[in-house]
Amino acid sequence: MANLNYAEQWSPELLEILIQGALTSPFITTNVKWLNANTFHFTQMSVSGYRNHKRSGGWNSGTFSQTDHPYTVKHDRDVQFLVDKADVDETNATASINNISKTFEKTAVVPETDALFYYRVAKKAQETEGYHSSTASTAYTKAKVFGMLKDILGKGKLRRYKARGSLIMYVSSEIMDALEQSSEFTRKIEMTQIAEGGIGIETRVTEIDGVPIMEVIDDERFYDAFDFDTPEGGFVPLKKVAEDSEHGVEAVTGAHKINVLVASLETCKTVPKISSIYFFAPGTHTEGDGYLYQNRSLSDTFVFPNGKDGKIDSIYVDVDTTEYTGE
Repeated sequence: MANLNYAEQWSPELLEILIQGALTSPFITTNVKWLNANTFHFTQMSVSGYRNHKRSGGWNSGTFSQTDHPYTVKHDRDVQFLVDKADVDETNATASINNISKTFEKTAVVPETDALFYYRVAKKAQETEGYHSSTASTAYTKAKVFGMLKDILGKGKLRRYKARGSLIMYVSSEIMDALEQSSEFTRKIEMTQIAEGGIGIETRVTEIDGVPIMEVIDDERFYDAFDFDTPEGGFVPLKKVAEDSEHGVEAVTGAHKINVLVASLETCKTVPKISSIYFFAPGTHTEGDGYLYQNRSLSDTFVFPNGKDGKIDSIYVDVDTTEYTGE
């Protein structure tokens, strides 16, 4: 049974939960065309270029191709909470469905939305030659950090997206601290509220070459791999497991904390398919004598190729060299 507050002295309001809001909300889109229950498509078109004109007459024939790529949403999650009628009365409704739902959205939904985004983008970058690296986090010193971040923004074809103003760079708190102390970096770093859907996201924000740099304060969501199937629910960074052939245990590579992640608003999208929330009053369900809250989310994050040659060239990740061990 949940530990509810039965104290005689109580407050009808919940204590403020200090947690960073969804920093990846600008990447969420609902503008997709669904093919079936959980698949949508992305249409890619490419065309050939000019050829030399012949003054003797005639035109050079070009070619074009259009391909539909299906993408399937796989991150399917749900939870339900039952609040007994007596618990609502005896805690003066502090344990109400309303408070539970607000707490759940803030402490579970928002962090997992970010974690899924960072994980999917990081994994895709690590599969793409020239768009990933591994650096000890201690290498980002105040003397070097500005040059290192500038170097990342110049990788591959990122300049193309930087020129169009569509890149966002996420960095760890340690890197933002180093940048704030850098003598080479002259721009102001501010604690800023970014309004998304009426929610104020407070974090340190600055920019380099016109690219917004955002600090990920709650770093438990800033890893390149997660375990989304934990006994307690929610998610945790994927833990390193050593091979034990005697007991049939296979080795597992632990997650790496992300130092820097770059993504383009043009090609990276979090796509929600189902966002269902149900509330049942006592007597309208068979789960027990109380209020029932149910929440289901089916969504996923995708990185699309460019429209020219079908390659991934709009993301980058740099991760720490140390694997997560849970210690």
